[in-house]
Amino acid sequence: MAMAAPGLIVAAPASGSGKTTFTLGLLRALRRRRLVLASAKVGPDYIDTAFHAAASGRPCFNLDLWAMGSDALAARTADLGAGADLVVCEGVMGLFDGADTGGNGPGGSTADVAAATGWPVILLVDLRRQAASAAALVEGFRRHRDDVTIAGVVFNQVAGANHRAMVAEACLRASPDLPQLGWIPRDPALSLSERHLGLVQAGEIAVLDERLDAVAACLEQAVDIDALVALARPSPLQGRLEAPLPPLGQRIAVARDEAFAFAYPAVLDGWRQSGAEISFFSPLADEAPSADADAAYLPGGYPELHAARLAAARRFLGGLQRMAADRRWIYGECGGYMALGRSLEDADGLCHPMAGLLPVDTSFAKRRLHLGYRQGRLAADTPLGAAGTLYRGHEFHYASITLQQEGQPLFHPTDARGRDLAAAGQVAGTVCGSFLHLIQRRPC
Repeated sequence: MAMAAPGLIVAAPASGSGKTTFTLGLLRALRRRRLVLASAKVGPDYIDTAFHAAASGRPCFNLDLWAMGSDALAARTADLGAGADLVVCEGVMGLFDGADTGGNGPGGSTADVAAATGWPVILLVDLRRQAASAAALVEGFRRHRDDVTIAGVVFNQVAGANHRAMVAEACLRASPDLPQLGWIPRDPALSLSERHLGLVQAGEIAVLDERLDAVAACLEQAVDIDALVALARPSPLQGRLEAPLPPLGQRIAVARDEAFAFAYPAVLDGWRQSGAEISFFSPLADEAPSADADAAYLPGGYPELHAARLAAARRFLGGLQRMAADRRWIYGECGGYMALGRSLEDADGLCHPMAGLLPVDTSFAKRRLHLGYRQGRLAADTPLGAAGTLYRGHEFHYASITLQQEGQPLFHPTDARGRDLAAAGQVAGTVCGSFLHLIQRRPC
């Protein structure tokens, strides 16, 4: 058995501390050193993983203890560490923040993943609006959980030499054995643009490589990268990878462009490992699914930003309608679900006709945030499994359903605490979809 690559986790006390920018700069700096990198992102996230892939040159996979369970997490962790020189994992939210499970198992926090994998944590601390107080914060985080190792600290948003000296001295007194690995100056040019679901997608930034190189250059000056890498440790986890979702067919056409970009690499990788053939098509380029595909998958994304173009994409919509008429399976998640419906209202209140394959109308003008982990039990037989099959995933969207005909739901969902939610999604013939993003099939 090959030795697993050492790994580490970049975490922070709170969201907005700069984890993603720091992780991207670190990945790019290490790639420039010719290291073979594997990267991961804690929690349900599509956008950051695409940035990781751009920075490292390799796909980024998600690690989510709540959604995946311990066996699947162990298998993915072992796979990440095989054939790489280093695994860099970015945390989610604050280090100890996760789902509200009501004490029913781990909440999927970064700390839970750190404890499960054994990877040490590099704590990134945002120094805006604080100085010596950061010492108490760092020492408190170190002591909070015995099964989580904070191996070093990097300080972000440093105002200048005096600011640095105050923090360094206070932290040295409070935590004399904790390596202070770097001091990143305040620089608005290092930030990345955002929109309603997070960062603007990696594929939409024309000068992304230049931005990543600039962040890497900053870190090479501000952070002791050699000392940071030396803190990484291999994970003892082992396991056999299985497909998170069963293949929808033997030949699966997957929508992929700026409107439909939220497909988990683990899902596509699992389908390939199961022997399925995958082809891609762009609805925004008015491309139809491959004529020889026996199934189609429309992942989430931003159809609400491109509703007019999608409504005018006659080859795309016609291709979906022919697949449905031929009784080939079509599955849509979130944005894909919206595109399979009858209409989509954009932010300006204009309604655009969609594929009309599911009896649902959605609106981005009537916004309400829907966010949280979901456990869904299939309500009907589909390629995802027989009725009763259990999945875990998440929901994250601002769109609302304005009109829905009563029909066959796709899921009977609960939240992370196990509380029942309203039936989710629709099944109409061989077309199905919902707002849920599926992460992993789970034992019933």
